[in-house]
Amino acid sequence: MHTHTRSGCVCGITPTASHILRGLLVVGVLSAAAAAQEASVANLLTLDEAIRLALANNRSIKVASLEVDKSKWQIAEFKTQRLPSLSASVLGSQLLTEMSFTFKKGAFGDYPSTGPIPNTDTKITTPRRPTAYVVSQATQPLSQLYKIHLGLREQELNAQLSSEKLRGQQQAVVRDVKEAYYAVLQSESALDAAEANVKQYQELDRVVLQRVSQEAALKSDSLDVKAKLANERFQLVQLRNTLESRKEYLNDLLGRDIRTEFRVEEVPPASFEEVDLKIAQQRALARRPELREAELNVQRAGYDRRIAKADYIPDVGVAFHYISPFNVEVLPKNIASVGIEVKWEPWDWGRRKDVIRQKTVVENQAQTQLRDTQSKVLLDVNSRFRKLEESRALIAVAEANREAAQEKLREVTNKYKEEAVLLSDVLRQQATTAGALDTYQQALLSFWTAKTDFEKAMGEDQ
Repeated sequence: MHTHTRSGCVCGITPTASHILRGLLVVGVLSAAAAAQEASVANLLTLDEAIRLALANNRSIKVASLEVDKSKWQIAEFKTQRLPSLSASVLGSQLLTEMSFTFKKGAFGDYPSTGPIPNTDTKITTPRRPTAYVVSQATQPLSQLYKIHLGLREQELNAQLSSEKLRGQQQAVVRDVKEAYYAVLQSESALDAAEANVKQYQELDRVVLQRVSQEAALKSDSLDVKAKLANERFQLVQLRNTLESRKEYLNDLLGRDIRTEFRVEEVPPASFEEVDLKIAQQRALARRPELREAELNVQRAGYDRRIAKADYIPDVGVAFHYISPFNVEVLPKNIASVGIEVKWEPWDWGRRKDVIRQKTVVENQAQTQLRDTQSKVLLDVNSRFRKLEESRALIAVAEANREAAQEKLREVTNKYKEEAVLLSDVLRQQATTAGALDTYQQALLSFWTAKTDFEKAMGEDQ
């Protein structure tokens, strides 16, 4: 069979088969494009999603969260001190010597009808043999309940401290995630700019080679362009490596495999909503976790001092005691008693007074630390506010310089094509434009970093 070409027939394939083949190819291309688009959407990591993943999976947050859980169980453990204390012990032993009890004549009385009981000196001996003693007691604290209540309040303050430390850790992680996210975004933007620079140098290299072939430019000009192109490709490799490192760091913050592939979402270049400094200061004083921690430390120091003063109160409780000796002659088999048990140390050589003085000093330290923390919080807010203002103004300057440099490069390149300027002018302007682009990217990253630090300074959770 000979294959030939006719209208509507290619290599012996009928028009109907050709149409089917083309349809399958189109469907295959569309399916591949749809699959690629779905994969791209699936790998998209938004900033809100990154924060959510970090709060759920970050390891340092998990450690702080477990500390909060531990403090809750410590409170439950401390509450049991208000309930009766039950204890029992069993002593099994072997007598090394005989145990003897001597009752004198008439030890139990002298009666007319019977005479003295016993009528002679009587000795009862327990020979050397195994014996056992069962001792148990139950004690319900009474006066100690006041001290236990103070200790319980202190434990609850410790739990609140753990919660504030957890919140502080969450804020720190959110700040780190935002900074890492913006850094990845900045690296991707810088990578795009570097790829554009490579394309521009490739086009410039083509134009210079064409002019060299026409003997309108020197070979050294072509070599200069090639050197610049090689340097731009090297910068491109560096930027790709930096981007990968930053992605790995962000994955680690999110508590997932650092090899997880993702791409970040574009964010607005800058948001310039104004926040009044006084309002920011009020928010910081109300929300900053370290300030709340300092306040809790003051309260905890106060309870410590009150617990030390409570040591002057005698320990009074209801006690039940039970003793049962086994294999011992004479002694009763069951001895039980109930009553009031009092324990008091009337003279301590000034020890309790010294402890109270120590706790008072600690309380004064905590109050001083609170005032110092308040001052540092305000200093931090003011500093971050000014830094945000500076970075906001710097973006406007960098953006104007970037636009001017890009327009100048376009003009110089066109003039070079028209042989109106030298190649050195083009290369010089290319370097200036690259510097302006990098400056703008750094200014943008500095702004978002400053904004993140300012939000953290105000105590924002997210």
